[in-house]
Amino acid sequence: MAETLSIPPHTTRRAIYEILFPQISALVNDEPDLIANLANITAALKEAFGFFWVGFYLKKEDQLVLGPFQGPIACTRIAFDKGVCGAAYTRGETILVPDVDQFPGHIACSSASKSEIVVPVFDKAGNVAMVLDVDSDTLADFSEVDAEGLARIVTLIQSL
Repeated sequence: MAETLSIPPHTTRRAIYEILFPQISALVNDEPDLIANLANITAALKEAFGFFWVGFYLKKEDQLVLGPFQGPIACTRIAFDKGVCGAAYTRGETILVPDVDQFPGHIACSSASKSEIVVPVFDKAGNVAMVLDVDSDTLADFSEVDAEGLARIVTLIQSL
């Protein structure tokens, strides 16, 4: 596959996830390097949806550490008990936040972030190895469509 995405204009978000999944799969399928794959996934999500910020935080010892991302400069380290990323890591479940100002303990890496979704990524043993964090500069920008679409996309890297 060429390193370009093919997303028709005026497509629903659900349809974009359906179109995007095989394209991301083709990007990561034969590439064994995790960081390269995370970088391409963040770029594809940013390009396809225009999200404000898209990135991964990887579990390193006793915290989450910034990995590949697209968007403004971000928080480098997040404790497991802090913010939406820490909550998703600790709970091992996707967390959808329509208004980040209403989330107790939200970490404001950027005041432009208004809503957020964080999806845990599991290793082969079933432990959370990292989280995919997506921020929007629009309130209530994410829905179950995003939760399902992003959860499906992260399955592509769970086996690496």
